[in-house]
Amino acid sequence: MRDILPEISRWVKKQKPFALATVISTWGSAPRGVGSAMAIGEDLQIAGSVSGGCVEGAVIEEAIQVIKGGQARVLNFGVDDETAWNVGLSCGGTIRVLVEKALPFSERPLDVEIWKSLHQALTKNRPVVLVTQLPDERSRSKTAHWLVFPDGSLVGDMEGMTAEILDAAHRCYTIRQSQLYPVGEREIFIQVFPARDRLLIIGAGHIAIPLIKFAQELNFETIVIDPRGVFANPERFTVKPDQLICQWPQEVLNNLEINEETYAVLLTHDPKIDDEALKILLKKPVAYIGALGSVKTHKKRIARLQEMGFSLEEIEKIHGPAGLDIQAHSPAEIALSIIGQIVQVKNNKSKLSQP
Repeated sequence: MRDILPEISRWVKKQKPFALATVISTWGSAPRGVGSAMAIGEDLQIAGSVSGGCVEGAVIEEAIQVIKGGQARVLNFGVDDETAWNVGLSCGGTIRVLVEKALPFSERPLDVEIWKSLHQALTKNRPVVLVTQLPDERSRSKTAHWLVFPDGSLVGDMEGMTAEILDAAHRCYTIRQSQLYPVGEREIFIQVFPARDRLLIIGAGHIAIPLIKFAQELNFETIVIDPRGVFANPERFTVKPDQLICQWPQEVLNNLEINEETYAVLLTHDPKIDDEALKILLKKPVAYIGALGSVKTHKKRIARLQEMGFSLEEIEKIHGPAGLDIQAHSPAEIALSIIGQIVQVKNNKSKLSQP
């Protein structure tokens, strides 16, 4: 849902009712993963997707019925290898999709409150878990929703929340994995929204402009730091960073939360700026540090850091020169090489942490 949040937020602001379709489970080949979402307006405008294209038609038909007052429903799409292409799969598999009226347009005030809290959490990059009890056609039971925050706070009907559901939500959050979970004769879908990974960009020069665009497309929170007012000018950016800070790195970095989900790249070529940032970042548990510059420039950087007392082991955390070797020349190519290296590090880290 996070990738379509800007669009559906505009629909909510315009009071434009819509249904939300969410992939709740997959088996075999599926072009979109669990948690992928598509919003369908009553005017047939859509945002997002739940498959490679062919499943969408059937989902839209059901969504229109839901918008008109129908109950939430779970759709099952299953195919063999021969007919897989007809439903947008590269080979045989199944997709289950929950279609329900979007929370901000629910008849239940508590659902509207849950939407407001969810929207605020996602906008402010706070981690949260959305728990949805699936509809049961046999008992005609409707959906129910809860929000669970890592600190233990809840939003939703407390009478319906059980220790089993709460424990399942916390376990899914711990492994950062959305999944279906059986509770008695019912099923719940636990959708995890971890905080977005954070990209710190030290230096707001020409490479920062395409780098911000790439990073935001890949769901990074972007914070740009540059003490030079001529560069830290919001009018320069076609895609605005989440934060643009016109201060020295040493005035900012110690006041930011920097952890294993933080990535940093230094773009200024100016030791007065880059080195001050490195002195702080090398002491933090960052996932990635990249520094722009040639091999010769990086050797000089290493020498300066050694003079400051940093060991070679600490200095080796720096990817210098930053970026994958794709023979990049233009600002966009250099930005692409940098974000490619960051994604490579991020995905390798995720692979190692999987149970």
